[in-house]
Amino acid sequence: MTQTPQVPQSQPELAEVRNFRDVGGLPTVDGRRLRYGRLYRSGHLAHATEADAAFLAGLGLHTVFDFRNASDIKLEGPDVALPGVRNVNIPLTDPADGAEFWTMVRDGELDQLRVLLGDGKAAGRMAQTYREIITTRTADHSRVLHALAEDSVPALMHCAAGKDRAGLSIAVTLLAVGVERDAIVADYLKSDDPSRRYKVRRSDNSAAGMSPEVMELLSPLFGARLDYLTAAFDAIEETWGSVETYLAEGLKLSPATRERLRAQLLED
Repeated sequence: MTQTPQVPQSQPELAEVRNFRDVGGLPTVDGRRLRYGRLYRSGHLAHATEADAAFLAGLGLHTVFDFRNASDIKLEGPDVALPGVRNVNIPLTDPADGAEFWTMVRDGELDQLRVLLGDGKAAGRMAQTYREIITTRTADHSRVLHALAEDSVPALMHCAAGKDRAGLSIAVTLLAVGVERDAIVADYLKSDDPSRRYKVRRSDNSAAGMSPEVMELLSPLFGARLDYLTAAFDAIEETWGSVETYLAEGLKLSPATRERLRAQLLED
């Protein structure tokens, strides 16, 4: 797999913003690299400390893309305000979609979770979600890419955990500027590091409510797995036949827009 350069060490481990990173340095198929300081990704910013917010404010961000839906924002809170930074909320999942499911994740007892998530059901649901976001949210991804091509960088993309909705949006952006597939996968899989993972919320946070079996059943929902991203790539091939057709017809990216996008995000 392609080895990618390390993110500059000036990036601290943020206290209450999970899964933050600059995706700069990733290689493209034509020998260029993504510029540092242009595209960032993370989990939500709702609980950012003063120090976290000061660091983020110092990045010179133009736009924060928040892909959470109304239910997510109600649960976690709105992002902290960063002076002079535009916050654009583009929900990539419907708050009503799976509301009962996520209530069960938070509140369900072990027997219910076994039925809901066991025998591969949790991983299957995640893969299907990735496919659906790719095939049904083309207008939203197109909006993001056109914004990046025009004036919205430096940009930070986030959802709740920063791995699924933000992960797919980052992956789509990287595809559009020609980043090598292996490098896209490697960046995505960083979200599976235990230190980056979203903190699981359960109504019952007792030893029983957070038992090893419960955590094992929930794990596929809160991890970044190669199978999920592969499902998204497969959906592109099955629906449009190729990445190029997906970008041109699915996301309505003209050659001129893609060139502007490359100019915004890639090293010279």
